[in-house]
This record gives sequence, C-alpha cells and structure tokens, in this order.
Amino acid sequence: MDPFQYQNSELFCEDVSVSALAEEFGTPLWVYSKAKLVHEYQQIQNAFAAVDPVICYSVKANSNLSLLKVLSEQGCSFDVVSGGELYRVREAGADTTKVAFAGVGKTDDEIRFALESDILMFNVESEPELDAISRIAGEMGKVAPVALRLNPDVDGKTHEKTTTGRKGNKFGMDIERHNELADKVLADPNLELRGIHLHIGSPINTTDPYRQAAEKALSVVRELRSKGHQTNWINLGGGFGLNYKNDEAPPASVYAEVIVPIIQEAECRLALEPGRSIAGNSGILVSEVIFVKYEGGKRFVIQDAAMTDLIRPAMYDSFHKLWPVNPSVPAPEDFEVEIENCSLADIVGPVCESSDYFAKGRSFPNVNRGDLLATFSAGAYGTVMSSNYNSRPRGTEVLVDGNEYKIIRRRESYEDLVAHERV
Repeated sequence: MDPFQYQNSELFCEDVSVSALAEEFGTPLWVYSKAKLVHEYQQIQNAFAAVDPVICYSVKANSNLSLLKVLSEQGCSFDVVSGGELYRVREAGADTTKVAFAGVGKTDDEIRFALESDILMFNVESEPELDAISRIAGEMGKVAPVALRLNPDVDGKTHEKTTTGRKGNKFGMDIERHNELADKVLADPNLELRGIHLHIGSPINTTDPYRQAAEKALSVVRELRSKGHQTNWINLGGGFGLNYKNDEAPPASVYAEVIVPIIQEAECRLALEPGRSIAGNSGILVSEVIFVKYEGGKRFVIQDAAMTDLIRPAMYDSFHKLWPVNPSVPAPEDFEVEIENCSLADIVGPVCESSDYFAKGRSFPNVNRGDLLATFSAGAYGTVMSSNYNSRPRGTEVLVDGNEYKIIRRRESYEDLVAHERV
C-alpha cells in the first residue's frame, strides 16, 4: 500500500492534502503515514511468523518518539546503538526486555543503563567490550545477556559506506573466533551467552547474502552446541531493501523463504533488526521552491530543504523520487528517464556546499517560486541524520492517521539554535 497518492493533481498523505499541511506548518516539513508504518512492520512480522521472531525496529532509522510508540503498540521491539536511543525507547513506553543493544563503542555508562533496563541482549562487537560488560555486570551483581556479533565475511553488494559484514569492516569479530569467544563467555559467571548476531549491511536487495549468512550462523550454532553452549538465538540484523525507485527490493516474504527454513533447522529463536524497510516509505519531505535560475547552460531549482534535512544524496549519492506536490505533469512510473513536457534540472538546497543537492540532471516539470516539492522515501535516515549546519532550524514533523494529523515534533526556532550555548 502507498499512502502518498495524487488526486486531481494534488498529493495526499492518506486522506490529508499535503499542500494544506504545508500551508499550516510551513516548510521544510516531514509528513509520515501511520498506516504505512504499521503495514510495513506487519508485513515483516507475518512473513517470519513461522519462527515467532522478535522484530527489533532499528531506532537509528527514525527515532521520533511518536513513531516508536506506534510500533511498540503493535508489539514491535527495538534495536538500539546508543544510550540515547535506549532512553527514547523507554520514553515511548516500550518493553525493554526485548531490546537488542548493538554498536561498536558502548560506553560504561551505556552498559550500566542497558543492564538497569534488563535488555534482551548486547550484540557484542569486540573482546574488549566483552570484558567491559563482564566487569560492569559484576559490579552491579548482574549476569549480562550477550550475543556474539560475528563478521561472516559476506558481501551484501551494497554501498561501500553501508557494508558491515565483510572481513575488515569495523563491525563484529571474525567468525573463525567463535569457539574461543564462546568459551570465554561460558567461563565467566557475569555473562550469559544467548546467541550469535550477524549483520551484512544495508540496503540489501537480494536474498543470497542472507542465505550465506544464515547458513554460516547454522554451522556456528551446531558447533557451539556440540561443545555444551546453550545458544538459542540467531540475530540476522536488518538491511532489507527499500523501493526508492520502483520494485528493486523484494517483499519481506521473499527474504523469509530463504531465512525461515535455516532458522527452523537450527531450532533457534530469530531476531531481526529492520529499520529502513519499515520507516523509509512511510515518510516524505516537503519543500518550497525559493528560486529557479539558469546558469552555465543548466536549470537549478533551489528549494528550502537541504542536506541538513536529508543528507543521503550528498553522503551516498542516493536516489530519491522527487516531484511537485501540485504538478503540471503527472508523476511518471520511471523517474530516471526523459519525461515528456519536462526538462533537465538540478534540484538543490540553500546550504553553502556543492554537495547540497537532491537530484542532478533530473527530468523535471517547470516550477516557479512558491511551488511545493515532495521528496519520497524519506522516512528513514532523514531527521535522524539532520543537522543545524549553516544555523538552519529543523522543520516540523507531522503524523497522519486517516483524515487526522498531529505534530510529533515542532519546528525549531532561532532561539532553539542557541539555547544550550553560553556567552
């Protein structure tokens, strides 16, 4: 289901006019669909239902409290990578006993906070981290539940900056070390080995990397059990793809066809940590055209949204569909080809960086000052990676539910920009 549809040349989110939202709340403006967020979570939950998975939504994809609360009410759990994310999960009223805590640099304070919160497990990324968790758990009189994050040396065929499962990446420990690491946990009264964790990157639009990772996980579990370790969890991380363009990512059911039989053979509980695939197409970024200029033989559409709002194109050369909210030309099926009654344009922001662009050489309709634009598939890694660079206040976030809507984060003011500073 797609909640963002054009009706009589006007974009709607569910039953609410996007232009009406922009008129009320200004731009840049983030608009999320509650129905889409819930739908995407349920698709994954249902696809893997045969192994009763714990779906830990990856908070780093979008950490707005209202969105976390919506997912928590659906039975979703959470994957966090910092104490701040764990705090957000607690503030959203979620059950922290199903939270997985990942991240290569957990501080002592974060480890204590997680133990106080009785999380499901730490995804342990290094032997020094294992030692730190043991020490702190001992000081607190607790037994820390851990999963060994093993690097399976599987290439997810994703962007170089988002690969995590190849040998030499900063994440995890070499899979060949699983025996000595497990033995170390078994000998430590402050630690409990709950399982293993493998994450191979994001976004991954094919199933073969997951098959490879799951088969390696099965082999490790069998070997550990043969040595007396009670290893009951396999966590295969997240990374499921997203349809930024058309249908490049398979549905959750296709991933499940590969993963579920291996998990059943392992007789393990399954944890997954999807983020992008749940939040990504649940949100759009709405902007307003400031100027249109023609220089150097090019057309530049300058909007008020910038890399400070959505950094993915600047950081990863990422593609996002982008189209006017009230277009003179119907939105095409394919945004990467030459479109009738359109001409090439660079859609850029006002930040003083040449990398501040959303699209380059894109076939785009004629637009004028004051027109509204929508950048699609912006629900993941948008607001969470936003900044105040160039001293730009961040925009409002709105959640739509049918024909109703509410602010879930107010627009920042100039006063907000300096509120924590002292002269």
